[in-house]
Amino acid sequence: MTVGQNLHQSLSSLKAEQANLESFALETQNQQAQQIYTQCANQLEQVVQDLESRVNEVESEEPQYKVREQMQNQQQQ
Repeated sequence: MTVGQNLHQSLSSLKAEQANLESFALETQNQQAQQIYTQCANQLEQVVQDLESRVNEVESEEPQYKVREQMQNQQQQ
């Protein structure tokens, strides 16, 4: 797996976990648990934003890590 693929996979995983935490917050009746889930989801949102910035930076510096372009090139071949 390439660096670009690893970055995108990590980003996808973090977004999925953020969505899970948001879902847990909505499903529980426990106020304390809701606050914890919401705080964790908010922290993950910041991590996602930071990682997205880093992915964009890496892709601009190293075009070979652009996952979307790699997929398009594979489909054309």
